[in-house]
Amino acid sequence: MEELDFDIVIVGGGPAGSSAARIAAKNGCTVALIEKEREIAETVRTSGVTWISDIQEFQIPEECYNPIKKFSFCSPKNSVTISDGIAKAAVLDVRKTYRFLAKRAESSGSEVFTNTNVSGILKNSSGKCVGVIAKSQDKHIQFKAKVVIDASGFSSVVARELGHVKQWKKYGVGAEFEVKTEKLEYDNWWLMVGQKYSPAGYAWIFPTSKNTARVGVGIGKPDSDVDPTIRLNELIDNKIGPIKDLGKIEKIEFHYGLIPNEGLTRKTVYDNLILVGDSAGQANPLVLEGIRYAIRFGEVAGKVAAIAIKNNDTSETSLMPYEKKWKKTIESKINSAVKVQKRWVGLTDEEWDRELNIINELTVDEFLDFIRADFGVSKMVKLATHHPKMIVRQLFNMVKGT
Repeated sequence: MEELDFDIVIVGGGPAGSSAARIAAKNGCTVALIEKEREIAETVRTSGVTWISDIQEFQIPEECYNPIKKFSFCSPKNSVTISDGIAKAAVLDVRKTYRFLAKRAESSGSEVFTNTNVSGILKNSSGKCVGVIAKSQDKHIQFKAKVVIDASGFSSVVARELGHVKQWKKYGVGAEFEVKTEKLEYDNWWLMVGQKYSPAGYAWIFPTSKNTARVGVGIGKPDSDVDPTIRLNELIDNKIGPIKDLGKIEKIEFHYGLIPNEGLTRKTVYDNLILVGDSAGQANPLVLEGIRYAIRFGEVAGKVAAIAIKNNDTSETSLMPYEKKWKKTIESKINSAVKVQKRWVGLTDEEWDRELNIINELTVDEFLDFIRADFGVSKMVKLATHHPKMIVRQLFNMVKGT
């Protein structure tokens, strides 16, 4: 068996893994980034929604995304659109974005191993993780490491093999088609709620260019046993809701993915091991997006791991600044979002019709703060005072749990 030695081994070539790899390499570490597929983002598993402010901060090129200025919601008997002259959200070209991030990691000095599937864990005499075993084509490789970063996504390959975590019990399942459309308002996204769209989630139209979009359905498990793929085909075939306005639809590519939806329930640091991205459950439960968290906390993981290695101490205590950082940044916001999400799952069609009236009272910035789960105390107080109507104060009370 071939043996390779690195300071840091990262499992998963998505946005979390690539971001961790880049920062760790820039901080002087030798880094192996392991991806099981034949190439980065060979399979797309996410709809790619994110926010312009984050894109600009992460220096993702403009050719990697489609800007969004309008935000439309529809329920069975109601619809609202909030718009702005400036694009504040975006739909990523997922494949192009992930490959850009991986290439940037490689340019920083990381070694990228594609078509390399982790099959086992290396442990020392104390049972601590000191690397992984992976199969690459017809050979097995031992990747020895001082720190392993589990960025393997929903499956949490390393942490689960070590017995630190079990499979997620609450999660979202998404199915979507990338489609070519006859007609498309390419700067306007649609979120569709109610029983006919999704009994425990939502459906969507996310434009990716002037004539292409992602049309999908997300279902919360175990809240509903509906198959999102079956529901998606029903919506497209019967031209339900705003889908009918797309005209002729040509299906280009099918995407299917899973995303954890339990909130921030996992411990994310152990001796020699860090969990990041979906492995750590770092996702916004309102619209189940987490790419920005994956990039941001991937970078934090890479830096903390590099510092620990420099100090010759990769214990849980030494790696704990990573967990403290992400908890300080998002824990209270995600906890508030979980309260809202629990309420949304139980809404009837009639209640959704009324819920859209709340959304209609918001400005674009207020709406985006809400949908992004950016529930800072000052923002929520400002929201409640800016909108004296009881209908919006209900939103404030729901978020604060009162």
